[in-house]
Amino acid sequence: MHQPSAIVFTTILTLSMLSTLSSADPLYTFCPTNYGNYTPNSQFENNLKSVLNALSSSPILTDSLPGFSNTSIIDSSDSSVYGQALCRGDIDFKACKVCIQSASQEILNTCKTKDGIIWYEHCQVRYSFGIFSSLIDNSGKFPDHNKLEKNVSNPDRFEEVLMDLMNTLSNQTVSDPSERMFAIGETKFSDTETIYGLSQCTRDLSPDSCDNCLQETLGDLQSCCSSREGGIVLSKGCNVRFELYRFHNLASKKGFKWKIWTVLLVICASTVVAAIIFGCFAAYLRSNRLQKDDKSQQALMHDLASSTAVTITQDGNFVSSEELQFVDLSTIQVATDNFADSNKIGQGGFGTVYKGVLADGKEVAVKRLSRKSRQGLEELKNEVILIAKLQHRNLVRLLGCCIEGNEKLLLYEYMPNGSLDIFIFDSERRSQLDWLTYYNIICGIARGLLYLHEDSRHKIIHRDLKPNNVLLDNEMVAKISDFGMARIFGENQNTANTKRVVGTYGYMAPEYAMEGLFSIKSDVFSFGVILLEIISGKKNSGFYLTGHAQTLLAYVWRLWTDGKELECVDPLLIGSSPIEEVVRCIHIGLLCVQEDPADRPTMSDVVVLLGNESLSLSLPQPRQPAIAVGRVVPVDQTDTNPSLNGLTVSNILPR
Repeated sequence: MHQPSAIVFTTILTLSMLSTLSSADPLYTFCPTNYGNYTPNSQFENNLKSVLNALSSSPILTDSLPGFSNTSIIDSSDSSVYGQALCRGDIDFKACKVCIQSASQEILNTCKTKDGIIWYEHCQVRYSFGIFSSLIDNSGKFPDHNKLEKNVSNPDRFEEVLMDLMNTLSNQTVSDPSERMFAIGETKFSDTETIYGLSQCTRDLSPDSCDNCLQETLGDLQSCCSSREGGIVLSKGCNVRFELYRFHNLASKKGFKWKIWTVLLVICASTVVAAIIFGCFAAYLRSNRLQKDDKSQQALMHDLASSTAVTITQDGNFVSSEELQFVDLSTIQVATDNFADSNKIGQGGFGTVYKGVLADGKEVAVKRLSRKSRQGLEELKNEVILIAKLQHRNLVRLLGCCIEGNEKLLLYEYMPNGSLDIFIFDSERRSQLDWLTYYNIICGIARGLLYLHEDSRHKIIHRDLKPNNVLLDNEMVAKISDFGMARIFGENQNTANTKRVVGTYGYMAPEYAMEGLFSIKSDVFSFGVILLEIISGKKNSGFYLTGHAQTLLAYVWRLWTDGKELECVDPLLIGSSPIEEVVRCIHIGLLCVQEDPADRPTMSDVVVLLGNESLSLSLPQPRQPAIAVGRVVPVDQTDTNPSLNGLTVSNILPR
């Protein structure tokens, strides 16, 4: 009679011990070195200690933002420090405070860099030299805990049930401010197994930014852990977790709020009835939307699978074609050694990219899109719609696609030299190329954009042009890639507006970042930034760390107006470059990044200017660039929505 009780007690005790052990040690610590280290006993270190002490000693028990705290010390020198602490939404005040104290001490001992973050099971603590909204990074981190999880027996079915739960929790996290961007839940997988999930964002994010972070993090969770019995993915702005045991505190689902039994006593019957009606209506709407999504995916699968070669029209209809091949999943699995980690060459928000070798020896790049993601489906359609028939020397060629079961895959020509950023921002790799090679790369990017804007059958705006999305073949020919965010314009259409701004800080034109307006001149701005980055060897984003100016654009502009433009040229290029040609490129770059889109040249103008030295004398003088975009602007860090126009950032790295 007492045996079942003993078993239950032993199980609860074991889980409790596991939870205690896991909560005592960090899940993951990230100390990025790309921002440099701080000097021991410096003012920065003193400010950092003060910020961490304030985070660990503050009560962080407020009605508006319980379990969350921002603090900072603004210094006139380069010693400003911003700090942030977040507790998991289901733990009480005491556990929260203990966790933050431990995390603050551990990150001070472990990280000696100017930017760092540490995650524990119950909290996370972050510090940085710059405002967090200017350093958005949604890349996921994977604790060693994930490697200890066993594989499930029915991975396909498990993944379907898991991602349905996690997407539901993600929507709850984004859409219900009263939950403080935190949601927990569970769903039955079998008669004996239940999946428990958790989703949370830092509460300084806007709903759009939270949603963007969770979509990317869930893509990472699906890639790493959807066939395992548990998994955690952590990013600076959000985190997700699931297990086959109850790891969260159900009795404290409201975290710092009242206990559930107290809440129930004061809820009136009318509120309960209203909640039930609202819940039923919301469930109906969600069910209706999911059915439409499933039908959309099923239609896509059916149409693709019905032919060995297809084309998708702009309206989403399918017609037969001889230019885009449909490839069997088994063929791709053999080519990539069943998506082996050793063949992985890149990972981003929409999925992972692998190198593959087909049976005929041809090398390809395989983009494996998130398997149960609406975003993955949309990106596949977008890429196929836009570039299936585009043929140009300076565009990466889409060779084929596959959609089978939950797998959605795109095949591209393989670029053995990787992306442009590898060469221009790495001093060792940068020295391997001379000015002529860089100049040809510049001209190649320009010709590729000209084709998209004017010479193809449609006017296409890329919207996410950056060095990461410029690939280099074995002859160092530049090829523009990643059309997942691109848009088609009508014949007489010049501009468009969007409420959901996607792109990358440092490369977005000001009118796009601030107002959602994009046009061919948005791509021209991005091209100008890349051109100046190639010449200087410096990134526009984060340039304020050099102390020269807030942005690379502002720095080059100041040198230009002072007649000292050659001071911005990377010394590695000086010996191999004709001075007049370099100055002309700086001039063209500044024309492209002017604040007013009307002042910027078209890409046809740029191609002509790059190819004709005699036109240099007739170039108009550039006006001041949009130096505010990407610049760190002091804001009140206690603002719950510091993002710019709900700006969402996508750092999708498909290589």
